Amino acid sequence: MPSDELPRFRPSPLLRLLIPVVFAFLVQVPTTLAVSLFARVGPLAVTASVALAAGAALALLAARRWPGPTVAVVSAMSLAALLVPPDAGPPLLALPFAIISAVARGARMWALLSVGVAWAAAVIAAGFLDSAWHPIRIAVTTLGLVLCFAIGEGIRTRMAAAAERRAQLAERRRTVEQQERARIARELHDVLAHSLSQIAVQSGVGLHLFDREPEKAREALASIRTLSATGLDEVRGVLGFLRGDERTPTAPLTPQPQLADLPALAAARSGLGLTVSFEDHLGGDAPPSAVQTAAYRIVQEALTNVVRHSAATSAVVRIDRSDDHLVVRVADDGTGIPADGVAGGGIRGMHERAELAGGTIELADAAGGGTIVVARLPWNGASP
Repeated sequence: MPSDELPRFRPSPLLRLLIPVVFAFLVQVPTTLAVSLFARVGPLAVTASVALAAGAALALLAARRWPGPTVAVVSAMSLAALLVPPDAGPPLLALPFAIISAVARGARMWALLSVGVAWAAAVIAAGFLDSAWHPIRIAVTTLGLVLCFAIGEGIRTRMAAAAERRAQLAERRRTVEQQERARIARELHDVLAHSLSQIAVQSGVGLHLFDREPEKAREALASIRTLSATGLDEVRGVLGFLRGDERTPTAPLTPQPQLADLPALAAARSGLGLTVSFEDHLGGDAPPSAVQTAAYRIVQEALTNVVRHSAATSAVVRIDRSDDHLVVRVADDGTGIPADGVAGGGIRGMHERAELAGGTIELADAAGGGTIVVARLPWNGASP
């Protein structure tokens, strides 16, 4: 997200509840009173019309907790308002709000039955009262009611899609965190297994020869000291490597990832609504191993940021050669660079990896939405 872009305004739940109530009340009550007085109906009819208009608007206060009963009550009040003089009174705007709210909140059957029965009763009652409505009026009103149902269904579909998307993003974050814990455990196991097993063997030898051959026991103890120091250095190297601190002089014993491992990384990051594709335009050429490892780690961190901090549905990893540089590009269609610094640690780690390899990192918001990460690394590694 660009730094100068204002955050999207999201009204509070209370405000979203009150807006239809206030709007319907302010429109229905004054217009109903004005039309009734203009038509010169009796005081009883005026009182009934205004009371129905006010009651239908206030009934919307229960739309969130009881959407089904609310649409039933508003439909009954709308039916009564149609039958109270004057015949050409204004329609109650509370009914469209009640229909849309009920359908959007899953009370579709309540809305269908309530509105259907009320509308059929209104048409039949108008015929019995010798005030049969014109077919155009019936058709237009019916079309308006159908439109309200369609709007409610559209909102319901969007709400369901948003809820599913939130669930997918939460699951993706949990999956990445589990994979990260497994990766740390695997790295530490690979580093410690050799050293500790050798220490166990040498300590057994030392104990066995301690009394008979003290010189041999001394050699075993010296070997244990060397192995333990090496093991500690390797553990520090792994922990520093996992933190993104590649200034650590030692390296883990596990094989370092190369560019050939990127397709597997892209496949592992795909799933739960995210598709990661890989494009190799090197034509079989390959830079030195250290450059490949740096490029892999940059792609890994960029995809981790996509999964954790971006509502992306697709990402593309592309590697290419431009003159004497390896160019790595990761593009997604998510929400862009976070303005609150949520992904700051990952971005800083990518910059550090690129600098250690003698290259640069560029991050930008894509024109159509999303983020583009471009790393340019010297093909032959950092200059001495």
